[in-house]
Amino acid sequence: MESAFVSAIGLAAACCTTLAFVPQVVKTWRTRSTADVSLGMFVLMVVGMSAWLAYGLLIGDLPLILANAVTLTLASVILVLKLRHG
Repeated sequence: MESAFVSAIGLAAACCTTLAFVPQVVKTWRTRSTADVSLGMFVLMVVGMSAWLAYGLLIGDLPLILANAVTLTLASVILVLKLRHG
C-alpha cells in the first residue's frame, strides 16, 4: 500500500481514539466530579500512553507520536482531577 494512504489511516484512527477522551475531560472539568472515574484505569492508561509515545518517538512514527501525546495529555488531565477531587 502507498505510504501516504497507510499514514492517513493511522491518523484517522488516532483522531477517533484520541477524541474519545474529550467528552470525559469536558464533563470532569465542568462538574469536578470524578466519582465514576476509575483511578486504576486512568493510571494504567497514562502509563500505557507514555509507553506508546516513547515507542512512537523511538521509531519516528508521526501518527503514534501525535495520537499518544494528545491522548496522554487528556488522560493525564482526568487523572489529576481524579486525584484532586476523587
